[in-house]
Amino acid sequence: MNDRYPVIGLEDSRGALLAFGSFGPFRAWPAYKYTVEHSVYVHKGYRGQGLGREVLLQLIAATKARQVHCMIGGIDATNSGSIALHERLGFRHVGTLPQVGFKFGRWLDVSFYQLLLDTPAEPMDG
Repeated sequence: MNDRYPVIGLEDSRGALLAFGSFGPFRAWPAYKYTVEHSVYVHKGYRGQGLGREVLLQLIAATKARQVHCMIGGIDATNSGSIALHERLGFRHVGTLPQVGFKFGRWLDVSFYQLLLDTPAEPMDG
C-alpha cells in the first residue's frame, strides 16, 4: 500500500474551502496496514448541506482503491451529526474512550466508528 494519503476538499465557486477529509495510518505496525483512521471537517457555516457525506463517500472510495479493509473514525461522543452521518453510511460503534481529548475547555469522550470493506481480495502478512 502506498504511504501517501489523500486530502479531499470541497470548495465553493470562489475557491473557499467548505469541507475536507483525509485518512492516514491507524497504527504504525505492519499488522495494521489494511486499516486507516479518517477525519472529516465541515466549516460550521456549511454543515447540514451534505458536504460531510460527499467527503466521506469520496474517502470510502479512496480507501477501497488502496485495498484498505477497515476505516476507523474517532468522533467526539457528543457530535450527534457526525455520528448519524457515519451510521447512515454503514459505520458501527465499536467503543468509546472517556476523557481522552481536551478541547473548548472541557474533556472529550471519543467514540470509535468502524466500517469494514470487502478489500483486499488477498491480504498478506507484513
